[in-house]
Amino acid sequence: MKMEKERTLVLIKPDAVKRNIIGEVIKRIEDTDLKIVAMKMTKASEELAAQHYPDSMIKALGEKGIENGYEAADPVEQGKKIIQWLREYITSGPVVAMVLQGENAVKKMRQISGYTDPCKAEPGTIRGDLSNDSIVVANKEGRTVHNIVHASESIEEAEREIALWFKPEEIYDR
Repeated sequence: MKMEKERTLVLIKPDAVKRNIIGEVIKRIEDTDLKIVAMKMTKASEELAAQHYPDSMIKALGEKGIENGYEAADPVEQGKKIIQWLREYITSGPVVAMVLQGENAVKKMRQISGYTDPCKAEPGTIRGDLSNDSIVVANKEGRTVHNIVHASESIEEAEREIALWFKPEEIYDR
């Protein structure tokens, strides 16, 4: 009996596409035991952005933002700003969407991605090595941090996000 492998969604964000470092991000993924089972370049619509970053995330985004240096008193108000910035950013240019498969895929991809704030990300991670942005700079400029990749935070989130970005027939088991 074949054991089902865990899957996760990764988005190479518009900043990485614009900087032409798609191949470097993919190489770092392929250097792990995770397998790319679906991949496409696409431009997210406003509708897809709203589904990917749903309103139910507002408070948590605000709390995380404040924890990470956004200067605000009210997490809900800050979360509304952050979700607007995230949606604007993910629709600002093409992204490369991928489904990865493997043991502990979510956890492994989060580890190689590095911390959300690139200036706090460990050297050797995608964000730590390839991003030149920070939450402090993004906050001053009134935008979300440009941190190269999105990686699902949990198995449940990965399943939800994969269903948004890919049809079942676009995913190949390897």
